[in-house]
Amino acid sequence: MSDASAVPLTRPAIPSVAQTRDGTASLRVARGLRDAIMAGDYPPGARLRQEEIAERFGASRVPVREALKVLEADGLVTLVANAGAWVSQLTLAECEEVYQTRERVEPLLLRIAAPSITVETLDRLDALAEAMVATDDVEEFLRLDHIFHVSMYESAHTLVLGDLVERLWNSTQPYRRAYTLMIDAHSQRIVHDEHHMLVTALREADIDSAERILQGHIRRTRRRLAAHPQLFGVSADARPTATRPTTDRQTAPRQKGPSWPSQ
Repeated sequence: MSDASAVPLTRPAIPSVAQTRDGTASLRVARGLRDAIMAGDYPPGARLRQEEIAERFGASRVPVREALKVLEADGLVTLVANAGAWVSQLTLAECEEVYQTRERVEPLLLRIAAPSITVETLDRLDALAEAMVATDDVEEFLRLDHIFHVSMYESAHTLVLGDLVERLWNSTQPYRRAYTLMIDAHSQRIVHDEHHMLVTALREADIDSAERILQGHIRRTRRRLAAHPQLFGVSADARPTATRPTTDRQTAPRQKGPSWPSQ
């Protein structure tokens, strides 16, 4: 897996654009833009202007175009011929489909990974679960949660499954943020308990239980999101479709939500 799974949690330093060819520059831009989208700097439906991205990351237009193609393959960006690039967004029905797919394929990925999960990895998962309990910052929780799931799956060596899970994770990241901002203290405790239960099941080599816990963990988020269809409303300036022209959309500012509810 790449970003959402087996990619190292700390990335190597990238040389400056002046010291690299366009290929390396495009990877650097793709990495930076991916991180910005995943962090919520560019919300679903936001217009991605090549000149603005080039200025932000100190690159020319050529590597920016290549970076957008990479992110399109990752499921993060939608490219429309002769129109431009937008951050991908899901309808409620599409989000339901993605989450139902995750409910089925992520437990399988965990089953494949489980025999190779080391004691050191289990200890790291425990530490991550505790860190999630301790934080009251939404973005930090999301970062730790991502690393937690990455760490569970990173020992799985698969032909297609790891890349599929990565793409599904990418497409639902903005909606996980919305879910995190909505849940109350009781639901928060359930999330934390499930993380600890997952680690316990893996320590005991009870893979059947680990699969069930993970499936319920994902299902709970899907059902909570389905109860808030307003999160999936399509505005007049969203990305264009074949049947509805739209106006340009400026990059939306990062939204500041309430803190992760404290225990």
